Amino acid sequence: MKRKGSITDVPGLKVGHAQDFEAITGCTVILFESEATGGVDIRGGGTSTRQIDPLELYHSYGRVHAVLLTGGSAYGLDAAGGVMKYLEEQGMGLDVGYGVRVPSVPTAVVFDLGIGNPRVRPDSQMGYKACLEASTKPVEEGSVGAGTGATVGKLLEVPRATKGGVGSASYRTKGGATVGALVVVNAFGDVVDPETGRILAGVRSSPKGKEFLSSVKLYKEGTFRKPSVLQSTTLAVIATDARLSNPEATRVARMAQSGIVKAVFPAHTTFDGDLVFALSCGAVEEDVNTVGVVAGEILMEAIVGAVRAAKSLGGIPAWSDIL
Repeated sequence: MKRKGSITDVPGLKVGHAQDFEAITGCTVILFESEATGGVDIRGGGTSTRQIDPLELYHSYGRVHAVLLTGGSAYGLDAAGGVMKYLEEQGMGLDVGYGVRVPSVPTAVVFDLGIGNPRVRPDSQMGYKACLEASTKPVEEGSVGAGTGATVGKLLEVPRATKGGVGSASYRTKGGATVGALVVVNAFGDVVDPETGRILAGVRSSPKGKEFLSSVKLYKEGTFRKPSVLQSTTLAVIATDARLSNPEATRVARMAQSGIVKAVFPAHTTFDGDLVFALSCGAVEEDVNTVGVVAGEILMEAIVGAVRAAKSLGGIPAWSDIL
């Protein structure tokens, strides 16, 4: 699969990572130059979020100034405070009077407490640092930012999983709109190359093994896991300079989920917190279905790119170590 581009190809946004490689956790922020319109689609059974209300169809404000993806499970939601602090300093946010602006920062987390030091999680300071690191350069992929502690294939627990990470891709439509994707792959299921069907990251035969067992096959043979710990998630952000309303952005988020189901098997389980944000930060006229179709394809590419760029951490091998 040939990949090109990054979500930062979309005009009007920047991406920054911050991480702690000793604790093996981190966060990734997407900052918008001006207010963005967005939508969200949640398919997983174990999602943990903060301030996603502005993306819901019922909300009266419906604007976004940044999106934060972070490790640390629910503890990592604290990192959003640092992003809000940074945006307030930049004069960004909803003017609520009294000389105060309140930034809108939808946030979602991945569970990475099973690798590294579970007592160290992304906090306000790390969220602020990610903002300082934000740039329009191509997004660094692999085991960085919110993907630092990401793992893939956890049916037989984390020691037999494979490293996940951050991936990104983009595409420019014939109509002139740019669509970009950023994903954090911390999936319960396996990541598969959609072109060959080959498992790239997933459940391994043993903690030191290099043979993939296939989560789907294990389920069909009777292996299952009790839903006691919700510790997996694929989090994605679709951004575009196409003009989208809140309902249209929501539709794009829903269509983009096809990228997850093409590359992650199984997806959307009770263990996963699978979620897709879709944000519009431009005024290019483009068909919403075109944006949605492209979003699904580049999200699929970003997922594959994330595991291919991942590095071994915490004793969990990456694709590059196995293949």
